[in-house]
Amino acid sequence: MTKPPKAPKVLIADEMSPLAAETFRARGLAVDVKTGLAPDALAAALKDYDGLAVRSATKVKAATLAAAPRLKVVGRAGIGVDNIDVAAATARGIVV
Repeated sequence: MTKPPKAPKVLIADEMSPLAAETFRARGLAVDVKTGLAPDALAAALKDYDGLAVRSATKVKAATLAAAPRLKVVGRAGIGVDNIDVAAATARGIVV
């Protein structure tokens, strides 16, 4: 008997309404909320996640993306993506 596939994991890295995590979970995703991470701690944490949700506090730089081999998507709650290195994400095949 084979194991069912694991649910994709999302890290919420900025303060958001609890509804954000509830919405992800309702859609079958595993969610962790870890806010206020320093850049090196964020990069270390992301090795275990498929998705990242941020607002404006977290800066998603090329080095952070390079440390996240599983990352497939970065979502920004709010307007604009000036805190995300979109070129670096695109080069790695990560959707922003």
